[in-house]
Amino acid sequence: MGKPDKILWRILSGRCDADIPFQELLRLLRHLGFEERIRGDHHIITRPEIAEILNLQPVGHQAKAYQVRQVRNLLLKYQLGVIDHESL
Repeated sequence: MGKPDKILWRILSGRCDADIPFQELLRLLRHLGFEERIRGDHHIITRPEIAEILNLQPVGHQAKAYQVRQVRNLLLKYQLGVIDHESL
């Protein structure tokens, strides 16, 4: 299991929302085909075929827990990622 798969599993499991490194979250989203714009400390994350826009900001080196939940909901809604959701 590669690093993007491990972060994906941690996000989809929902057990450690407050313990996701911000840069790892961004790396996963880029790996899944999202594009990133940066304005100050705001990272605007988009994907052309997805209507929702994610606006992410770090807290130190960590991602905000509520934003990890937003990412998880988006991944589940559009069925993005490679993990079998039944095994979670």
